[in-house]
Amino acid sequence: MANGSSNTLTRFFGGSPGWVLLKLILLSIVIGVLMAVLGIDAMSIVRNVERLFRSVFQNAWGAVHALLRWFLLGAVIVFPIWIVLRVTQMGSGK
Repeated sequence: MANGSSNTLTRFFGGSPGWVLLKLILLSIVIGVLMAVLGIDAMSIVRNVERLFRSVFQNAWGAVHALLRWFLLGAVIVFPIWIVLRVTQMGSGK
C-alpha cells in the first residue's frame, strides 16, 4: 500500500516529491530576487488582480444595463404589435 501511494505522489509531482519541492523552493527564490530587483511586490500583484476583477464586473454590469435598456426600448414597440396581431388572429377564427 505504501508503495502504491508513493507511486501516486511521484506521478502527481512529476518526479520525486522531495526533489520537486527543492526545485520549487529554488525557483521561488530566484523569481523573488528578480521581482525585488524590478520593484514588484506581492501586494501590488494582488491589488492588480483585484482591480482586474472589479473592472470585469463593472464592464459586465454596464453591458447588462445596456442590454436591458435596448430590450425595454424594443419591447415598447414589439409587445403592443404582438398583442394586436394575436387579438386580430383570434377574432378572425384562425
